[in-house]
Amino acid sequence: MAARSGHRGGFHGGHHKRNSGKDRVSHQKISRREPKVDENSPIIASFRTYQALMDRKNDKYERLVKISRDVTIQSKRAIFHIHRINSGVDKTTVLKEADEKLIAVREKLCQIALELQGEDLYQYIRAISPGLQEYIEAVAFYHYCLGNGLVSLTQVQSDLEFPALEKPSTEDSDCPSHPAVTLYVPPVEYMLGLADFTGELMRLCITSVSSGDMDLPFQLCQFMREVYHGFSSFSYAGSWELSRKMHTLRQSLHKVENACYTLQVRGLEIPKHMLADVFSSADSEDTGRNDIT
Repeated sequence: MAARSGHRGGFHGGHHKRNSGKDRVSHQKISRREPKVDENSPIIASFRTYQALMDRKNDKYERLVKISRDVTIQSKRAIFHIHRINSGVDKTTVLKEADEKLIAVREKLCQIALELQGEDLYQYIRAISPGLQEYIEAVAFYHYCLGNGLVSLTQVQSDLEFPALEKPSTEDSDCPSHPAVTLYVPPVEYMLGLADFTGELMRLCITSVSSGDMDLPFQLCQFMREVYHGFSSFSYAGSWELSRKMHTLRQSLHKVENACYTLQVRGLEIPKHMLADVFSSADSEDTGRNDIT
């Protein structure tokens, strides 16, 4: 009994010691207080300033992403509208309506120029790059369909120089009153937009055959070869995206050359209304082969 009671006493004693240790830890946690932050400290004041600057930059970045998304959507609509020139609609009417759509896109780009006023463009280039490239693609496609060949960087830049506006030209205008601003177009963004533009020429080549125009594919092929040779003279070491789009440009040119070959060699064998189906099936095979490789 004594041994047992001694054992119990030892047990209770150890339990008491453990509880005492926990009490001391909890007491230390309760007595520990958060250090007070001296708001008048120059270091704290500096970090408050950095916080405000980062919040302002992040908010501006998000606004630019939203505007760029609108630019991309409206530019795609203009491109789709231009493709209607092979659907039997009057070409002059289609291009006039496409020009009105591009004017609306430029109003969105005016908002981007206002947001970037006094800012470093390259800090926000990733936010506006998709919309800017899509706009350049649409403008290049429109310019080519007008019969003016390849749009230059100078022409693209001149359209993005916005004079001072005291009040909107229309009630539903997206661009408010503003001083004279300019949206600078980096040369790399211009070239990326042109690389995408060649994809639209490839689609125009296929649709022109279905509409009965057998001369346009050969004109497009020669034009795309000149564009490809121009791109080939540049080095792509500094832009992986340009190198990737150069590969896409090469594929588009290859498809147009195959279309011209089919027209030249097999054009007399295959009825005209079936040529577009032949191009579409060959296009699908090339796409599948490229996905496998």
